[in-house]
Amino acid sequence: MHQLTMKELALIEDEIRAEAITAKTLNWCATQCEDPQVQQMLEAIAESHQLNVANLSQYFNRTKMMQ
Repeated sequence: MHQLTMKELALIEDEIRAEAITAKTLNWCATQCEDPQVQQMLEAIAESHQLNVANLSQYFNRTKMMQ
């Protein structure tokens, strides 16, 4: 398996933070929304970003253990 450079690991960390911020922002927007359909859509998009955080974090943690 290809070992990631420190720069690549830092970029993964940055992406995890960006995904988390996006999820939190979308959840906040959903709470401000009065239209139930739009609220559900925002919550679904936020959930997909939260899943990205979980997947990236899992990958990042596995990669760091191998280094």
